[in-house]
Amino acid sequence: MKLEFPASEETHSSEETEALGRALAQHMLSHPSVPPFIALYGDLGVGKTAFVRGFTSAIAPLARVKSPTFALVNEYRGEGLSVFHFDMYRITDEDELYSIGFYDYLERRGICLVEWSENIPFALPDRYLRVEILKNSATDADSRRVDISSVGF
Repeated sequence: MKLEFPASEETHSSEETEALGRALAQHMLSHPSVPPFIALYGDLGVGKTAFVRGFTSAIAPLARVKSPTFALVNEYRGEGLSVFHFDMYRITDEDELYSIGFYDYLERRGICLVEWSENIPFALPDRYLRVEILKNSATDADSRRVDISSVGF
């Protein structure tokens, strides 16, 4: 799958959502000018973690990706590059970001994927990818629209 930004794709299963995440990771690996930060948006249960699971499979294939809801951040180490998976659902201010070391992760060699980015608009970098996952069918519970756009570049 060749990605151009902005991109809008439909998926009809978790596996297709994962495949789209994997395609984005492969695109980023072959285009180092793309910023290493992905802000994820979407309601509960829409498939953000499935997208991250697919993304991570391209960088750290042995990782067992799970939602970082209670840990706030999970790190998946690949060869020479890590994926930092954040859940900002319960984050309400910058002090909490400092306490989990959020800004330190931005300086490390890796790619940050941040669920519930709408809760931290003040902390998003100047350049990043925005991924919004939306349910798009009243009759197909697995149907999603995934919009990928660039911000600041």
